[in-house]
Amino acid sequence: MASVRDLEGPLDALDAHDQAALVRTGTLSARELAEAAVARIEAARFSVNAVSITCYDQALDAADRMTDPPDAPFAGVPFLLKDLGPACAGVEANAGSAFLAGFTPARDSTLVRRFRESGLLILGKSATAEFGVLPTTEPVRFGPTRNPWDLGRSTGGSSGGAAAAVAAGLVPLAHANDAGGSIRIPAACCGVFGLKPTRARTPLGPDVGDLMNGLACEHVVSRSVRDSAAVLDLIAGPAPGDPYCAPHFDGSYTEALSAPPRPLRIAFTSRPGTVTPHPACAEAVREAARLCAELGHDVVEDAPDVGIADVADAFLDVWAAGVSSAVTGQGAAAGGRTPEPHLLEELTWWLYQKGRALSAASYLLTVSRMQRAARTLAAFHERYDVLISAVTSEPAPVLGRFSRGTAEEQLRDALGFAHETPLANLTGQPAMSVPLHRDATGLPVGVQFTGRLGDEATLLALAGQLEQARPWAHALPVMSTAAPAAHL
Repeated sequence: MASVRDLEGPLDALDAHDQAALVRTGTLSARELAEAAVARIEAARFSVNAVSITCYDQALDAADRMTDPPDAPFAGVPFLLKDLGPACAGVEANAGSAFLAGFTPARDSTLVRRFRESGLLILGKSATAEFGVLPTTEPVRFGPTRNPWDLGRSTGGSSGGAAAAVAAGLVPLAHANDAGGSIRIPAACCGVFGLKPTRARTPLGPDVGDLMNGLACEHVVSRSVRDSAAVLDLIAGPAPGDPYCAPHFDGSYTEALSAPPRPLRIAFTSRPGTVTPHPACAEAVREAARLCAELGHDVVEDAPDVGIADVADAFLDVWAAGVSSAVTGQGAAAGGRTPEPHLLEELTWWLYQKGRALSAASYLLTVSRMQRAARTLAAFHERYDVLISAVTSEPAPVLGRFSRGTAEEQLRDALGFAHETPLANLTGQPAMSVPLHRDATGLPVGVQFTGRLGDEATLLALAGQLEQARPWAHALPVMSTAAPAAHL
């Protein structure tokens, strides 16, 4: 058996398929692959700071128990869970907050069980914004996660630790979730691939049935499109007791990548969200539209009648209610802890209080308003297979950007940065950030592609075609190659 140092190229540039192949062929053992990832994580702890909680011993024990040859598709591949959302037995779950410090679930969620069954080795938890409230990852408790392409800039959020870890090559893919852009925004900032699936495509249970009236869903960020498709094949599908499920897909997302998509009817827009997009973000959209046209698709400039500016207040009300219920529910799960201002960040506390102040009638009226907007958006997608738009209104901002002003000013600034990512959460439609562009300084700029409800297959097939035309999967930022330890 070879050692890690015998490999011809850097291990950190390989996607999950290639790393799994090393274990399956006996080139490396699962333990060696995991130990190499641990070394990379520790080497980047004080630079990127992507991982907030570790469980190395648990992962190495699981690696030692794997069969030879392994019988799971991603056997031995190192993996991170986001520290927000699904429960992992025996691993602290604190949502990036001092409020939940030390809380350790006793059982796995359905999603984590499916991750384990696929062979993924959970090395720890990736950093998140406290309770996922901001599109940056700078929790007070753990300090900022830094963008591997520029350590003075944000990774986006709230799945910023996941995207930074994948971009820096610490792991080839990592769990992420998305209630307003939290998969797509960090993927765009860090130059990795991020697909938000259709609402209820992946399970939230058994402890959660629905989050934020269906805004939230679970998946991964990854180096390659094929990794994202394969993981979705492995984790998709309802679990007993789910309140609703996604439209049935009778096929394989991996197989959808085997042939380019039929010529698609594609719209693109660079219209303002709540702010006008940065020239680099607008150019990324136009460049993506040109590429799609070159690939044989029918591309026109058009936009839905409803934009994020039309539903911003409604979205923020539902967001506040969701954060308030999450704080309350997690406090109860952690032994009946009572939220107090000194245990939560200022913005989280403000959202908690705002959510508590909403009446039930007001909340339901807000939900109805959002549902009417969702119908208008869905009608637009009856005319088009895909909509191309900006993921963020600007490239990755400097760290500290979203700490300015009052809590409400911070939140509205964040919503402006998120551009129009929340729209796909309102409708439940699948949407992805594809790393097709860079600004003049070399920072990644993702492009958003939104598809019809239930049609992740078309998005993934298009993403595979784009990846072949403009490969990105093996790109590594300078910081991840600067230190010899980063290539262990």
